[in-house]
Amino acid sequence: MSSVASNNSLDANSEGIMLSARQLFCERDDRVLFQNLDFDLAEGQVLQVQGSNGSGKTTLLRILCGLNDSYAGSIRWYGQEIEEQAAAFFASLLYIGHRVGVSKVLSPIENLRWSCSLKQAVNEDQIMSALKEVGLRGFEESPCYTLSAGQQQRVSLARLLISPAKLWVLDEPFTTLDTKGVAQLESILQDQAKAGGSVMVTTHHQLTIPQLSLLSLG
Repeated sequence: MSSVASNNSLDANSEGIMLSARQLFCERDDRVLFQNLDFDLAEGQVLQVQGSNGSGKTTLLRILCGLNDSYAGSIRWYGQEIEEQAAAFFASLLYIGHRVGVSKVLSPIENLRWSCSLKQAVNEDQIMSALKEVGLRGFEESPCYTLSAGQQQRVSLARLLISPAKLWVLDEPFTTLDTKGVAQLESILQDQAKAGGSVMVTTHHQLTIPQLSLLSLG
C-alpha cells in the first residue's frame, strides 16, 4: 500500500495548473504501487517525486508520458482530460528516462540532431552551444562509446538546453554526474521554472531549488 503527500498542491481548476492527476491507481504483479494519488504541477514549479526503490516512481512518470496505460484515475492537461489534449500535451513534453538514451555509435552532435529533429528544427550553432554548456567541448564528434558514463549523461541532458518544451519529465537525471554536473543541472531546472515551464523529476539527490515541491510515494 502506498501513501502520498505533496507540498504546495493547487486546485486543479486554478490558473497556471499545467498537469494534474486525481485518484490515480496502479498495481503491478498483484501489488498496489499507489492509490488515491492526487497532485498538481503548476507553471514555474519543480515537483520532485520521492520514494524507495520499487515504490512506483518510474511507473508514475511513464503513465504520465503515455508509455504505460495500466492505471485508473484522471490525468489532466490545463484542466482537460489528457486524452482530449493529446496533441498539445505531447508537443509540450520532453521526457528523458533513467536510461541514458543515446546511441553509442553516434557522436554527441549526431545524437542531438536525431533526437531534436523529432519535434523541432534545430541548427548546428544551437547544438554546439548546448554541448559546450554541458562540458562536452572537444567531444562533439567523438563516438559516444568512447565517452564516460557521466559524459553520455551530459549528451542526453544537452537536449534540455535546446528543447522548447514547457514540461520536462526526468527520471533520475543526476545519475553518474559529478559535483559540477549536479550543480549545473540544478541551475538548468531552476531556469526552466523561472521561464514559466515545469519540471517533474525523480532523484535521490537532495535538490536545493526555490520552486521545489515534493510528492512522496510509499
